[in-house]
Amino acid sequence: MNIAMIASECAPVSKVGGLADVVYGLSRELEIRGNDVEIILPKYDCMRYDHIWGLHVAYQDLWVPWGGGTIHCSVWFGFVHGRKCFFIESHSPDNFFNRDHYYGFPDDAMRFAFFSKAALEFLLKADKHPDVIHCHDWQTGLVPVLLYEMYKFQDMHHPRVCYTIHNFRYQGITGTDVLSATQLNRPEYYHHHERLKDNVHPSALNFMKGGIVYSNFVTTVSPKHAWEVRHSEQGHGLSDTLHIHQDKFGGILNGLDYEVWNPEIDPHIPNHYAIANLDEKYGNKEALRDRLLLRKDYKPIIAYVGRLDVQKGVHLIRHGLFYSLQNGAQFVLLGSSPEASINEEFLHLKQEFNDNEDCHMEIGFDEELAHLIYAGADMIIMPSMYEPCGLAQLIALRYGTVPIVRAVGGLADTIFDRDFSEKPLTARNGYVFQEADYAGLESAMHRAIGLWHAYPEQFRKLVLQGMQYNYSWHRSGQHYSRIYEHIRTQ
Repeated sequence: MNIAMIASECAPVSKVGGLADVVYGLSRELEIRGNDVEIILPKYDCMRYDHIWGLHVAYQDLWVPWGGGTIHCSVWFGFVHGRKCFFIESHSPDNFFNRDHYYGFPDDAMRFAFFSKAALEFLLKADKHPDVIHCHDWQTGLVPVLLYEMYKFQDMHHPRVCYTIHNFRYQGITGTDVLSATQLNRPEYYHHHERLKDNVHPSALNFMKGGIVYSNFVTTVSPKHAWEVRHSEQGHGLSDTLHIHQDKFGGILNGLDYEVWNPEIDPHIPNHYAIANLDEKYGNKEALRDRLLLRKDYKPIIAYVGRLDVQKGVHLIRHGLFYSLQNGAQFVLLGSSPEASINEEFLHLKQEFNDNEDCHMEIGFDEELAHLIYAGADMIIMPSMYEPCGLAQLIALRYGTVPIVRAVGGLADTIFDRDFSEKPLTARNGYVFQEADYAGLESAMHRAIGLWHAYPEQFRKLVLQGMQYNYSWHRSGQHYSRIYEHIRTQ
């Protein structure tokens, strides 16, 4: 099967969040299954060009119809760790992708509307006929709209579209001027509640809604989150649209790249280990303590790795730090926030605990240290307000680090409480709490710390049960393959 993956990110060449990991990991799995996958991306000036091999111009003169004229583009090709990637470079005076950042500009909607149209124009002019176009998040929500309202009449009637939504919080809400820019025009037609009209802002268009309405199948990144966005405020205004299109909507759990996250071969940790030689993990705990100048004492290390923001339950992360130190545990944090005020708050906490040998905080991100924390910690907390999928808990399981999570989204789909899950005793792998409050977090942490201190053999058994779980891309790739086959027969 020929698959065109159209996205605004792909790890590791252009990565802001989990979207990039999915585009790379899923593409790799689909290739392993015998498909021909080509990824189409913007050519940003801030990409990691050191991760691209053989970069060269593959299509010199791509003229993209835009507004009242055309915009000249070049399309580059290169391999990103084996993946075939095309990069669209715009020569427009609008300078769409040479801004030293991926997102965060007032004209983001127009930038990615242009990218969506340029990607389809490239497929058309290069005479590519993918069986499936798989696009991602609001940035490419216009792809199926343009395909079915415009490009299918230009000999592109063959492709079917799978649209994956990673984060419903950002939807590409914009004015109707994008219609004349893309040459869709007809505002009275598209600014309609059955098409692109935003459900909350009556004068606006919504790219993500367009993606849902026009795609052949829509997915989000875990089964639990697929339920949440239809039945709670987590749909951010799109619940009604999802209900209308529920027959073509489902949740598929993201996979984890076990070539990158594997304690048996991880180059970032000093001691390699697996289920058969779990004791080697504790050499990494000593290495982590040495690196972060923590006291070497008979205590568990509890960690948090990731963004510090409202979504991640930042007030509960802070509380988890204090609770750990007051209840016979050490605490390690690695992360930063897009909000300056939250960074300032945690920098003050770092100063406050600067001389405490049971606590270390790194405000920023360090890939090598992240691997060492997963390998060296005993437990990890994820008290998220919402979590479409989550990767930290999957990494933690792989590294024998017990997750303590709130029962939302992908966390509820992957972590099963040791004491209260309906799963068999041998299939339980962590601790889960329901309410987003201090009491809920404390109840789960109390049980986890208590087991570590009082029943070490039972804690070790829980670790081993978690390591037995396999959340690789294999199963996710199988689900997506079935969806592709399904929509090809429509």
